Amino acid sequence: MNTETPKGDRIAKVLARAGVASRREAERMIDAGRVTVNGKKIESPALNVTDKDRITVDGKPLAEPEPERIWLYHKPTGLVTTNKDEKGRETIFDHMPEGMPRVMTVGRLDLNSEGLLLLTNDGGVKRKLELPSTGWLRKYRVRVNGRPADNTFAPLRKGVSIEGERFQPMEVSLDRQQGANAWVTIGIREGRNREIRRAMETVGLTVNRLIRVSYGPFQLGQLKQGEVEEVRRRVVRDQLGLDGATPPEARKTPQRKRRR
Repeated sequence: MNTETPKGDRIAKVLARAGVASRREAERMIDAGRVTVNGKKIESPALNVTDKDRITVDGKPLAEPEPERIWLYHKPTGLVTTNKDEKGRETIFDHMPEGMPRVMTVGRLDLNSEGLLLLTNDGGVKRKLELPSTGWLRKYRVRVNGRPADNTFAPLRKGVSIEGERFQPMEVSLDRQQGANAWVTIGIREGRNREIRRAMETVGLTVNRLIRVSYGPFQLGQLKQGEVEEVRRRVVRDQLGLDGATPPEARKTPQRKRRR
């Protein structure tokens, strides 16, 4: 019995690494017959390839994979976080700066949410940063209608169940009251669909503004709405544990340059 592990990487991973699409999208492209390996159309993503294999997508040779890159983007409200919207609404990709390469979003922000959204050219990076096991804390500044007390948020700190869906405990701090509204800082590690808005409704509060200010070590800082800024290569290497990364004990928290 041959138990030898096939050499190379799965074809969907290679396509994602080359920035063609996410792994899931790459699998759909394979199912649609758009990918060939060494001149033969493949029908299943269960195939390992190496750098010696000739891969084409829609008849075009696969480009050499670029280094993993990450950008910070300050998403404004009113834009959808998708490549194409079935309702014809404007997407974040309609407003990317000229010259941006093909990028994918790390997670999403709702139409009416704003703040930090990470972009990457690499499907493997996208998947890694979205996995709950990565455990990066996402912080939000949230404005709610009402006059909550600190103990209002006790259920959220313990974790709540909404319509049968269990939400992990949140980090919640009451910052200040501003007229009929209060500002709250919230930290979560999962980022489920409309998680914060739904959780706030369970304690009788309505969110009327939601701004993501950080995603793991990456900070929104002074980035203005609609602006995009690339993360330095060294920081990307260190945070993702890539070849050439600085040893953990020698790392510093990534700091963005302040604009003058």
